[in-house]
Amino acid sequence: MKKTLFLISIFLVISCSNDDRNDNNQFLPPSNINYQINLNLPEYNPLKFDGNHFVDKSENGSIKGIIIYHITGDQYSAFELSDPNHTPSSCSAQSIEGITATCNCKDGNSYNIITGQQTSGDGRFGLRRYKIRRDGNNLFITN
Repeated sequence: MKKTLFLISIFLVISCSNDDRNDNNQFLPPSNINYQINLNLPEYNPLKFDGNHFVDKSENGSIKGIIIYHITGDQYSAFELSDPNHTPSSCSAQSIEGITATCNCKDGNSYNIITGQQTSGDGRFGLRRYKIRRDGNNLFITN
């Protein structure tokens, strides 16, 4: 009995995985995000206030850019700007209105930029989430 429990526990430990980077999305190629935003710079001023967002389309390692939303206090969300249910194309970058990101293709895909969940349209993937943390007046965005 002890051998069986030992073998089962070893199997469970081995089968556990901590691969946060594997999102299994066949539409979006892998990306390597590792940069920071200084909130003291004037273009990022909206991110100092709850309920505001900023779309960063700079050369930051993303596919089409990053949507950054200030939820409250030190809580932020950061997502890939490219629609996760399309291969990146001229129309797959999303437009933001309020807390909704809408694909510019004709399928009507929309997503919540706080949770990343799809709110309308077809597809099985939510927005690709990036890790974001605030340290003083800097935001660090990684994947």
